[in-house]
Amino acid sequence: MPYRRILVRATNWVGDAVMSLPALRALRERFPDAYIAILAKPWVADLYRREPLCDELIPFTARDLASKWRVARELRSHEFDCAILFQNAFEAAGIAFAARIPERIGYARDGRSALLTQAIAVPRPGEIPRHERFYYLELLRRAGVIDEASSSAVIRLEGAAAAREDGLRRFRDLGLGDCVIGVSPGAAYGSAKRWLPERFAEAANRVAGELGAAVAIFGSKDERELCEAVAGAIHAHVKNFAGETSLAEFIDMAAACRVYLTNDSGAMHIASALGVPTVAVFGATDDVATGPTGPLARVVREAVECSPCLKRECPIDHRCMTRVEAARVAETALDLLK
Repeated sequence: MPYRRILVRATNWVGDAVMSLPALRALRERFPDAYIAILAKPWVADLYRREPLCDELIPFTARDLASKWRVARELRSHEFDCAILFQNAFEAAGIAFAARIPERIGYARDGRSALLTQAIAVPRPGEIPRHERFYYLELLRRAGVIDEASSSAVIRLEGAAAAREDGLRRFRDLGLGDCVIGVSPGAAYGSAKRWLPERFAEAANRVAGELGAAVAIFGSKDERELCEAVAGAIHAHVKNFAGETSLAEFIDMAAACRVYLTNDSGAMHIASALGVPTVAVFGATDDVATGPTGPLARVVREAVECSPCLKRECPIDHRCMTRVEAARVAETALDLLK
């Protein structure tokens, strides 16, 4: 399969996009001379801007049928010979079909098999390692695009060094200095994934005190109030960036953090992929399937009978999170830094 021009439909969630990076790297290794374009939602697109595996980034902003048809016509002019669909939706296959891309590869999900030239069976439990990165690698392996699904399983962002320099410059300009602790107390999926904000503050205060560090708090604009509550309890120099950064700006500043404290979130995946020492608090979700994988990442969780439940909201007393003490998170971070 000597593909020359490949379109990759990226996933819509930042965490999933990070976990698909090994598959993208494997694709580049298999076709080093191919032109690889990534079609991605605007809130995910910046993830790929420094990545050598991406030759062209095509923002996907279409919302209605007419605009999606226009995207398909635009893609047609690129003369792609293959589309790899990491996004599972029917829409992804429909646009690739309408763009007349001759080879269309994706999992047989969402009723879209008839639109694919290779409708790949979804792996059953036990067929592949549980971590989500293998789900994307397995798509390529089952399609015959790569030989071994585990050949490039390391999750990393290649532009980490450049991002760190840009992030440090911004921290210095804001008076935060060179030693900054990153904190992400939010989680987009639901409140069940969120550790208590006052404990994030307590853990950050302990680590900041030990390191003589400032604290940078990150989140979406919808998490501004949550992040402000954490910021209000921080004793060190602190800046609340919630709702103030693009994904590209967040990547730069996350790369510049000395250590990162977070829930299971897109921020967690980015910090870990940048090689930043990362401590992630898990409760409702499964760290074996979606946890950080870098050598400087640690998961803190409390074993309770109902976890992981994978629920958005806790129907009982949120014991998986309320039993995680701030001292344990702080000590894990300090031990990691040693």
